[in-house]
Amino acid sequence: MSVPKASALIAANLRRRIVTGDLTPGHRLPSEASLMAEFGVSRPTLREAFRILEAESILTVVRGPRGGAKVLAPDGSMAARYTGTLLQYQGTPLSDVYQARTEIEVSAVGMIKTKRAIRPLDDLVSNGDGIVDDEEAFADYSLRFHLTVVESAGNTTLAVLARMLFEIVDTHNALFIASHEPGFERNVNKTAQRAYRKLVKLLQVGDRSVAQRHWRLHLEAVERFMVGQSDAALVEVLS
Repeated sequence: MSVPKASALIAANLRRRIVTGDLTPGHRLPSEASLMAEFGVSRPTLREAFRILEAESILTVVRGPRGGAKVLAPDGSMAARYTGTLLQYQGTPLSDVYQARTEIEVSAVGMIKTKRAIRPLDDLVSNGDGIVDDEEAFADYSLRFHLTVVESAGNTTLAVLARMLFEIVDTHNALFIASHEPGFERNVNKTAQRAYRKLVKLLQVGDRSVAQRHWRLHLEAVERFMVGQSDAALVEVLS
């Protein structure tokens, strides 16, 4: 078993302080001299630790007399980019992402159990009626609705996984809209909006098993429309 490098150990220490809230977003770290003394390391070793955290997008370093290391809030974008790269490298088809998204969302629907959890979906669904003819606006709204479905389940891990997949879906949505004539998605948007309203109603009456079947059918129809017979590899979508 290899011994971690000093820079990796320092990065792990600072990372732990950030994720536990000891160091909050916007917080400026102590000077390099102070940190070198604290950890008993050289400046190159400390800066290597900074580079590790910069690569993870949880730290930014500004050079110069008024510079220094400052904490950033983790936003998941780096994880999403890495996930997309890994899936591309493995030759993953677009349909694979849509199928994974279906399983996550259907599971989430089964976990939505309280009126309080349903309320964000009920509030959101009214926003779609006036924008079904605006493909870009409806695509943004639709993504928010699908993410809210997962978030309403109350499981943080499921929501983080969903956001990573939705980054890919969002990229594909933009390419799909750009590659078709204006109005191509209008009828599909109307169908989607009806599906959103039906999901909310089923959840409100507490019929989760029917809600799950309804949502699976809707998401499978979305996959057929968005992927169709031309199931491109992700490398063609994300590159």
